Amino acid sequence: MVHAAVIAPKLDLFDEIGRLKKELNAVILGHYYQDDDIQDVADFIGDSLQLAQEAAKTKADTIVFCGVHFMAETAKILNPSKLVLVPDLKAGCSLADGCPAEAFAAFKAQHPGHFVVSYVNCSAGVKALSDVIVTSSNAKKIVSRIPKDQKILFAPDQHLGRYLIKETGREMVLWPGSCQVHEIFSEKKLLQLKERHPQAKVVAHPECEAPVLKLADYIGSTRGILEHVVASDQKEFIVATEPGIIHQMEKQTQGSGKVFIPAPPDSACACNECPHMKLNTLEKLYLTMRLRSPKLEMDEALRVKAYAPIQRMLDWS
Repeated sequence: MVHAAVIAPKLDLFDEIGRLKKELNAVILGHYYQDDDIQDVADFIGDSLQLAQEAAKTKADTIVFCGVHFMAETAKILNPSKLVLVPDLKAGCSLADGCPAEAFAAFKAQHPGHFVVSYVNCSAGVKALSDVIVTSSNAKKIVSRIPKDQKILFAPDQHLGRYLIKETGREMVLWPGSCQVHEIFSEKKLLQLKERHPQAKVVAHPECEAPVLKLADYIGSTRGILEHVVASDQKEFIVATEPGIIHQMEKQTQGSGKVFIPAPPDSACACNECPHMKLNTLEKLYLTMRLRSPKLEMDEALRVKAYAPIQRMLDWS
């Protein structure tokens, strides 16, 4: 295991990562939900769509992906000849894990003639069974491009699917999946928080359940939420998505007096934090680059099948 390797106690990890980046001709891509240190050392921080776009155009020889497994898979699908390194291969996703390709193939077979729209939070196997991939940034736009008489099957997030049905007026068959982070935000506790912060505006990700979305003043992708709070004249926000994004909110609004309050989960736990995203650490990032491992491998036939719906998403975006 990479993580068993020894790190000298006085080693400056930021300097070492910078040195290894030059040695590998590497780009470090990080999701908004990563720990602050990883966000600060990454070359590019973004949501799933931004990271896919960045992976598609990078000139680097090595992609070091600080996110979760399906995101690194997407980078490999778009860059078959590049070395794709992942700090922790166990960094999965409840949405992707809850929609196995074999089960999804059987579900798809029960709905012949449906155009398959899959949220990017799925495995390469599910992508290969799809007609187009979407992210929360572009889902409305892409669904609106599908002919009105075409039946649609949407996977794997049922809450995002219901939000899209409401927003687009399109009927869809939904795979019954959900995100373990976004599903735990509590309507009751959010109402209590609004009582304590009456001036605060609620911003929420469409993966949240409908009762939480009804309380939101703005609903959007992680990137959309970030851009909204940066541009807004409001000073106080309750943030109903993974709280890693608050680091970027604070960086981009420094000196503005804006306050960001993480929305509470339905218990006293820290389960509004994605446990998969948090498996990546600065130490693991350094070791991955030093040891060139673990690296993401993919069957070429699967990669080719999964490439077409991702490329369609990029073209339609």
